[in-house]
Amino acid sequence: MANKKAFGKLKGREAMVLGIIIVMVILFSILSPTFRTYPTLVSVLDNSYYITLMALGVTFPLITGGVDLSIGTGLVSYALIGGYLVIHKGVPVGVGILACIGVGLLIGVFNGVLVAVMDLPPFLATLCTCMITRGLGPALCGGFGVSWPSAISEQGAFRKIFKFINAGGTVIPIGIVFMVILVVLMSFVLDHTRVGRYIIAIGSNKEATRLAGVNVKFYHMMAYMISGVFAGMAGVAYAATYATIYPGSGAGFELDAIGGAIVGGVSASGGVGTILGSFLGVLVICLMKVGLPFIGLQANWQQIFTGIVLIAAVLVDVVKKKK
Repeated sequence: MANKKAFGKLKGREAMVLGIIIVMVILFSILSPTFRTYPTLVSVLDNSYYITLMALGVTFPLITGGVDLSIGTGLVSYALIGGYLVIHKGVPVGVGILACIGVGLLIGVFNGVLVAVMDLPPFLATLCTCMITRGLGPALCGGFGVSWPSAISEQGAFRKIFKFINAGGTVIPIGIVFMVILVVLMSFVLDHTRVGRYIIAIGSNKEATRLAGVNVKFYHMMAYMISGVFAGMAGVAYAATYATIYPGSGAGFELDAIGGAIVGGVSASGGVGTILGSFLGVLVICLMKVGLPFIGLQANWQQIFTGIVLIAAVLVDVVKKKK
C-alpha cells in the first residue's frame, strides 16, 4: 500500500514537471519568435540525447541513496577510446560502439565494488573514478581530439540513429524515438523486475532489505553497472552528435544528468524515483540551456537558473517527506 501511495505522488510530480515544460516552451516562444522554429527543436533534442542516457542510468544509483559522478567525464573518455580504435586501429564502427559500452560497464563494475563491496562513500568513490576517466581517454589518444566517421562516409551510418537527413536536406530527429523506447524499457526494469524492486528497497532501507535475505551487495553493484552501461551509450550518442571529441570536455555533464533526475522526482535521500520523471527533468534542463540564450541570458545565467530549479526540486522533496 505504501508503494502505491508513493507511486501516486510520483505521478503527480511527473505531471508538475510536464506542466513546467509546457510553460517554458510558451514563455520562450512569446519572448523570442526565433525560438519557435524547427531548428531550435532539433537543437534541444540534440542536446538532450546524451544527457538523457546518463540520467536514465544514474537514476539507479540515486535511488539507492548514492550517486555516480564519473558519468560526465566518462562519456567523453569512452567516446575517445571508441573513436581511437575506429580511426587509428581500423576496427569497424560497431566494435568501437561496443568498446564505449564495454569500458563504461567496467567502470560501473569498479564503482560498484568501491561502493557496495568496500563500503566507500558513493560521492568520494565516484569522484575518484571521475578523475580516472578524465585522464583515461586522453592518455590513450595522446591528448588529441578524435573524429568518428562522418555521416556521409560508409561507416558513418551510426549517426543516423539519432539524426536522419532526408533527400531534401531536412533534419529528422529520430533519436527521440530511441529515447522513448529506452524510457519505457527501463521503467519496466525499475518497476516490474527483481533488480529494480531490490534497488528501490536498498534506497528505502538497506538494513531491512539485507535482513529480508536479499543479496544487497550484488543489487547495489547492479545499480552502478547500469549507470556505467548508460554512460557508455551516452558516449556513443555524444560521438554521433558532434563532429570531434575533445579531451578535457565532459566536466559538468554529470550535473545536468543528476540535476535532471532530481528535478524529475528522484529523491536525494534515495528510495524514490521514476525513469519517466528523470526523462522529463532532463528536458527541463535542456530547454533552459537552449532557450535562455534566445531571451538574452548567457551561460552564467543558465547556471544560476539551473541551480535555482534544483534547489526548488530538493525543497519539494523535503516538504513531501516531512508531510
